[in-house]
Amino acid sequence: MNLTAQSLVQIFERDLTKLEGEIKLFSSDASLWKTFGDVKNPAGNLCLHLCGNLQYYIGAILGGSAYVRNRDLEFAAKNVPRETLVQEIRKAKTAVMETLPKLDSFMMEQEYPLMVFEKTMTTTFFLIHLSAHFGYHLGQVNYLRRLLPGFQASTPPKPGQTK
Repeated sequence: MNLTAQSLVQIFERDLTKLEGEIKLFSSDASLWKTFGDVKNPAGNLCLHLCGNLQYYIGAILGGSAYVRNRDLEFAAKNVPRETLVQEIRKAKTAVMETLPKLDSFMMEQEYPLMVFEKTMTTTFFLIHLSAHFGYHLGQVNYLRRLLPGFQASTPPKPGQTK
């Protein structure tokens, strides 16, 4: 496996695991569909969007899976149960873990097979973009979870103290 692909597998696996943890930390299924202040997209929609991205751009386009994306639904769906979101995270993880290890150096430096930003780019460039995009929205999910009522932040111990 290409070293870049190997690194990306580790990053996506780490971040998908973190996303699953974040989704499970929300106080209720209903809280996954709430927003706060100027935040427009609830965590549930961000989760669906991130999973759709990976299942489509990695699983279907690079891996040849049968996944069919409905991007509009990723943002329009509401009240999807937490367990369904967790299943989507696990499907995205499978898409990444089954596809990226098959990419060699030659494939990584080839043009990504789909025109995404109205310009060509290498597969490496686009995968790095997907990773950065994932991290951006993962941070939003974490921030939103902590803003919503019902989140109980623990007080960190003072230096030299143990909890």
